Amino acid sequence: MKTYIKNYFRVYQGLSTPAWMLALVMLVNRSGAMVVPFLGVYMVNKLGFTLENAGVLLSCFGIGSVVGSSLGGWLTDKFGHFKVQLFSLTGIVPLFLVLPKLTTMPSLAAGILALSMVSDILRPANSVSLAYYSKPENVVRSFTLNRMALNLGFSIGPALGGFLAAVSYDLLFYGNAFAATLAAVIFFVYFRDRKGNTKEKTSAEDMGVPYRSPYKDVPFLVFTFLSILFAICFFQLLSTLPLYYREVYQLSEKNIGVILAYSGVVVFSLEMLIVHIAERRTTAANAIIVGVVCCGLAFASLLIAHGIWLLYVSMFILCVSEMLAMPFMATVTLQRSNPKNRGAYMGLNSLSLSAGLIFAPYLGTKIAANYGFQVLWLGTGLLMLLTGMGFYFLMKQIRLKGED
Repeated sequence: MKTYIKNYFRVYQGLSTPAWMLALVMLVNRSGAMVVPFLGVYMVNKLGFTLENAGVLLSCFGIGSVVGSSLGGWLTDKFGHFKVQLFSLTGIVPLFLVLPKLTTMPSLAAGILALSMVSDILRPANSVSLAYYSKPENVVRSFTLNRMALNLGFSIGPALGGFLAAVSYDLLFYGNAFAATLAAVIFFVYFRDRKGNTKEKTSAEDMGVPYRSPYKDVPFLVFTFLSILFAICFFQLLSTLPLYYREVYQLSEKNIGVILAYSGVVVFSLEMLIVHIAERRTTAANAIIVGVVCCGLAFASLLIAHGIWLLYVSMFILCVSEMLAMPFMATVTLQRSNPKNRGAYMGLNSLSLSAGLIFAPYLGTKIAANYGFQVLWLGTGLLMLLTGMGFYFLMKQIRLKGED
């Protein structure tokens, strides 16, 4: 036990102070992430929308996310990561305040679209910031630290959101607005005059990486397509899975929040250590493949029995999937990019996740409504098996640093 604790804290050594501050900003911002996990439940229970209508509206979140991710990459290369992140953090505040006033499908669709677009402009800029402020040898761990902060916030947000939703759904939106405001203040105060590791990173990471558009990088486009398939399945976590808990297990919002909070705690507790071990003992390709297969296994496991214990086992496997796949997908993206077009590459990486947010709720709710959740979980498992095979053959063609 003592050795485990010692190894656990050792993986944090060498990370820069700005990397820790970026993680703090993300922690505060994500701690207010109460709306998205409960959005489908909110639309069905409070607004009286059908399951399929809720799926259509949740897809608007994904559409806005795709637009925001693409726009965020372009804006980052043009105006810099600081201005783009500050705009996103401050811009979502009034949108959260307005959203509970929108109760019709057209108005709510427009509100969700705008909210997700402004929110996800942040993601490419944040990724570029992490690369800018980190030493080359610590980039993967900096990304992992940031994701740990996001997941710790995700454990706090839904848990708190479950209690607030029991009082009033409106409090979810106001809580999100408050957290975004606080995150914006912390970010502005610390990073407004902060310099990074520009020269060191350019000389270390630009070596052998040609300047090219990510949209002309065919292997990376295939990589992005496979990442979209993964995101479609993984993001059932934020759309159909809470509805499954509600419809099939009859769980309350509070209990749904507890399960989602559990996922955040698992990822927060284990991700840095797992990524550190994976970096030393395997390749990025193998980590991604195992993560993708675990995603399919997590959902397929819901078919084998019925019980609350199974929900936690399935969620744990899904957490393992996330911890292995997502950090190394970002690593592959970073290594394919050139410092001059890093925003565009990271934007396309974010776009792949955002595209998943479009198709996950639409396809998930459509299949669940017409064929049942069992068919949905079986299909998800099979698709992830095929996607893992796709990554296996693709990654043989993509040459990464340190894997020659």
